[in-house]
Amino acid sequence: MTARTSPTARQQRVGAELRRMRVVADVSAESAAGVLSVSRSQLSAIEQGLRAVSTERLRTLASHCGVVDERYIAGLTVLAQPPERGWWEAYRGTIPAGLLDVSELEWHATRMHTVQTVHLPGLLHQGAYARAVFGSVIPALPASEVELRVAHRMRRQQVLEGDGARPYTGYVHEAALRMQFGGRRATREQLEYLCAVSERDTITLRVLSVEAGAFPGAGHAMLYAEGAVRLLDTVQLDSAHGPDFTHDEPQLTKYRSHLQWMDQHALSEDASRDFIHAIARDL
Repeated sequence: MTARTSPTARQQRVGAELRRMRVVADVSAESAAGVLSVSRSQLSAIEQGLRAVSTERLRTLASHCGVVDERYIAGLTVLAQPPERGWWEAYRGTIPAGLLDVSELEWHATRMHTVQTVHLPGLLHQGAYARAVFGSVIPALPASEVELRVAHRMRRQQVLEGDGARPYTGYVHEAALRMQFGGRRATREQLEYLCAVSERDTITLRVLSVEAGAFPGAGHAMLYAEGAVRLLDTVQLDSAHGPDFTHDEPQLTKYRSHLQWMDQHALSEDASRDFIHAIARDL
């Protein structure tokens, strides 16, 4: 088992799932370490994502903890496998690691849902709009770093393209549609692009108008990424210090409820497209 110094969010998730498995089964650390033929400190490192765990050891622990859900075990073994070098690794060390974790989460998701209240969905940004978003942060980023983040954001969009396109549903508040990042022209072109991509079979865009009033989760943007099974779903929230990830079942349940609320109160797909067209025409 190779030690890591900075585990990715995905590696930390594997460790958290193994610990959850053990705690739910009321299996002590000593017992689990003995079954895996590792020391207590090595088990702790595994549960923190600091050390890798083999498929054999993962399945051994699952059996010891009485876990019989084969879909869950199989999904977890996929997460635990040494990853191939993803395209996002080319950006490691040049942009914040949290942004790379978002890329990896999107890449391995089976389906994605987002809620945006100020910015338009990052996976649907055009260059000018993304450049304006990154160019407005405080403290200001060097022009070279802005361009790196824009390039990275454009690369992220490949998860919505081609035969392997992940099904995607984006809920966008009217306020985000009216924010003019990059000026009138850039905003108009961005809105027209949203209308165009919303015609794809795998992309659904729904608008929440201001007339809907108060809504859950108004203070932050949210990505809900579905995993191989429900237990492996992940929520990512934007914050001032970077992306936060959560996968505790009570939190997942809460954010599923948020998405259900959005589904019930947002405009239909056709009405949303017409709404976006109308705003674009007024610019």
